[in-house]
Amino acid sequence: MATKTIKIRIKDANEKAILKKMAGKCNFVWNYCNRTAYEAIRSQSKWLNGFDLQKLTAGSSKGLRINCSTIQEICAKHALNRSNNKKIKLRWRSKKSLGWIPFKKNSVQFKDGKGIYYGQEFKLFQPERIPAVGTHGAGQFCEDARGRWYLCISVKYEMPHIPAQGEVGIDLGLKTLATLSNGIKVKNGRYSRKMKTKLADAQRGGHKRRAKTIHAKIKNQRLDYLHKASTQIVLENKLIVVGKLSVKKLIKTKMAKSIHDAAPSMFKTMLEYKASALQRVYVEVNETNTTRTCSSCGVIPDSSPKGLKGLSVREWVCSECGAIHDRDINAALNILRLGHQSLMPEVA
Repeated sequence: MATKTIKIRIKDANEKAILKKMAGKCNFVWNYCNRTAYEAIRSQSKWLNGFDLQKLTAGSSKGLRINCSTIQEICAKHALNRSNNKKIKLRWRSKKSLGWIPFKKNSVQFKDGKGIYYGQEFKLFQPERIPAVGTHGAGQFCEDARGRWYLCISVKYEMPHIPAQGEVGIDLGLKTLATLSNGIKVKNGRYSRKMKTKLADAQRGGHKRRAKTIHAKIKNQRLDYLHKASTQIVLENKLIVVGKLSVKKLIKTKMAKSIHDAAPSMFKTMLEYKASALQRVYVEVNETNTTRTCSSCGVIPDSSPKGLKGLSVREWVCSECGAIHDRDINAALNILRLGHQSLMPEVA
């Protein structure tokens, strides 16, 4: 059994105002947890976990008129975020924050194949995507920048066995999103750059709704492209080796806009969870010197591209063995070799 999250849009009639009101109460609980946990550390040097916060908020559901499971989920999520980020206080949630209403598995019921019941019934678009009885887990109602509400819920499903024989190393980049060791190059969609003129016109004209629509279109196009590219790679290959691209460092440089447009981290995440669902082997390796190392003889020759000036060199000839290399394909081949080396102890 595999698990995935499905996202279904809620019909915007009277539901929008009701959900927005509930989200405001969720923000109140979040801010209470934030303030209480911070004061506990300052005054008592005590780190409150999710269970501590749940005890402090017990019985508040009646006064707030929201489901108690939602309050418990907010407390658990707040404690988890503080722990993961290693912070004593998180950001406050205000009226400008996008709506968020988490819930547990048994808090919702699906009605007549058309909607979901959570305190009251909410109609859904695409009712055929509603999960079967007993297959869904926890989830949340969430709002996007355009004020549209969605149901996001985890679903268990049977994954068919799809055999694959290929093995691929992947070199992530900006000019091309990914270069595969088999010579295939996944182009960078550059959706933000394609729409920058329309977006600039909307922003200069003060058309906020139009600007939000353009941003949503860019996001949807990027997601669609990344999903299709990652799915094809996972379907065709039993071993997927990816180089560890330092995205956090790159977004602090002049290439930040290109990094956000290409979304290599999102692409890697898709490859990883899809590989896990299809029982493929997914490996990440250190890509240091993979561009400079000759994939034919395995040495770093003097003719290999070096430093920032070498970034413009797309093809080079190995001075040791005479092999002609495409810069990115050579790196992908070396990444695949490193992936095999990292798996050798496990195979033994």
